[in-house]
Amino acid sequence: MGKWINLKTELPGPKSLSWGERKEKAVCRAYSLNVPIMIDKAKGAVLTDIDGNQFIDLTGGIGCLNVGHCHPEVVEAVKEQAERFFHTDFTVVPYTSFVELAERLSELLPGNYPKKATFFNSGAEAVENACKIAKYYTNRRAFIAFEGAFHGRTLMAMSLTSKIMPYKHNMGPFAPEVYRIPFAYCYRCPVNLEYPSCDIACAKQLERAFLMYVEPTNTAAVVGEPVLGEGGFVVPPKEFYQRIREICDKNGVLLILDEVQSGIGRTGKFFAHEHFGITADLVTVAKSVAGGIPISGVVGRAEVMDAPHDSAIGGTYVGNPIGCVAALKVIEVIKKHNLLEKGMKQGKTILDRFNQWKKDFKIVGDVRGLGAMCGIEFVRDRKTKEPAPKETARIKDMAFKNGVLVLKAGIYGNVIRMLAPLVTEEDQLNEALDVMEKAVAEVNASL
Repeated sequence: MGKWINLKTELPGPKSLSWGERKEKAVCRAYSLNVPIMIDKAKGAVLTDIDGNQFIDLTGGIGCLNVGHCHPEVVEAVKEQAERFFHTDFTVVPYTSFVELAERLSELLPGNYPKKATFFNSGAEAVENACKIAKYYTNRRAFIAFEGAFHGRTLMAMSLTSKIMPYKHNMGPFAPEVYRIPFAYCYRCPVNLEYPSCDIACAKQLERAFLMYVEPTNTAAVVGEPVLGEGGFVVPPKEFYQRIREICDKNGVLLILDEVQSGIGRTGKFFAHEHFGITADLVTVAKSVAGGIPISGVVGRAEVMDAPHDSAIGGTYVGNPIGCVAALKVIEVIKKHNLLEKGMKQGKTILDRFNQWKKDFKIVGDVRGLGAMCGIEFVRDRKTKEPAPKETARIKDMAFKNGVLVLKAGIYGNVIRMLAPLVTEEDQLNEALDVMEKAVAEVNASL
């Protein structure tokens, strides 16, 4: 019990247990649950379940709630739009919010060149269409993705995704002409060197791929996340993507950056790749762009965006008007309430605590982050870096039992990723971190 955490029942409570039983009978088993409760309501960073238990939510709907649950200004915008019209399909009867959102995202995207945007429904759909656009523009068919990547679970997105279990197991065949190179995961260097003396050798693997696996003249794009999401919140050195950009430019290959999880202020910049001083040819957005309303988009160089012929991309629900007005309000809220600055402050608070835990607890192997996109990696042995997935699951479950909701990540399932809403109050964050610290301490003591 704390100022914000208020647990009234055993967890899960009786109502959540009852609904969990109904879920098992009615919902396909592929949907495993991070926590065995059912939500009743939420506001900001505080979530209440149907049994009246109140939690601090550091999951943010897997990164969809940078402006928090039910931000009042976003709620009002959605209500107003819902009273006007729900849907037409933009190509059947267009609406102004679609155009305005394209304008705003184009203005926000780094790069001094003409830009355009288009909209879809999910992050995976944005990635699929970014690849289609790249094919049209380059008249090339191959793509290069990174180890540890997650881009979605539709065919092309799943082919770009790196992790086998649970995403690709028994799901083949995959889209052809997808090749993979290492990501700059410095804690577990894929080329067994150390930064900075490595001279970013992992980026040079792109040049090697052009010699060994696929011709650059057949490569449409390199597709990457500025910060690995599902792969463990891995932050590459600034020079990594600068080198990748140089190699792409040298070979006429596009650079597609997947900002579905890292974008919309999560890292203290509107787009994470702003930290690296580079521009992209195409950028995908989704998740927090509309505060949890399903909408995604691709924004980038106008000449690239205009390559597909009429109706080559699209769909019935793409750029839904409710999603468009929500996204416009989210962008306004981020600026109006200084959420980029708040995100940087939040990230410092988290990393300061994580780094102290690294000093205090041998189970902490690595701490990393960019803005409020922070991860902590747990290991059974610091010298061998043996991953600790079971211990990480225990920490997550213990945090839940004490009123804090967190998510795992990482190729070994041994990372806890922080996706707290950027509107999380300082005392809420500290209360949640106190709960996490007790869980880390207890699990560490059992090693």
